[in-house]
Order: sequence, then C-alpha cells, then structure tokens
Amino acid sequence: MKYKCRLRIIFAEKEIKQKEFAEKVGISPAGISALVNNRALPSFENAYKICKELDMRLDEIWKEQE
Repeated sequence: MKYKCRLRIIFAEKEIKQKEFAEKVGISPAGISALVNNRALPSFENAYKICKELDMRLDEIWKEQE
C-alpha cells in the first residue's frame, strides 16, 4: 500500500514553516522534509505528534493511493 503525504499542501494552507514545525514536534528538519517529499513514512510516535500538532486525523494527512 502506498500513501501520499499532504503535509506540503497543509503547511501552505496554514502558512506553517517546515523548520518551525519540526522544532515544535521534535522531529529533525530532514525528517520532516523526507515526509513532505514522500521519501519516508513516519513512525507511529511521529505520526501521532504531527496529527496532534495539526489537529488533524491521520487519513487527512496521508492519503492512500490506489
């Protein structure tokens, strides 16, 4: 199963800077970049932190691709 990360779109809509977001959630800027560019999927812990900070559900951030 493949997932498409919507963080780039969400950050643009909410005017969030990747580096500042990375600091808030305790994930390295390189780690956030890997997620934004669909080079990696987050651990459960990191996905939870991201969802909580954005006040969004997991399926709103990572969409399943067919």
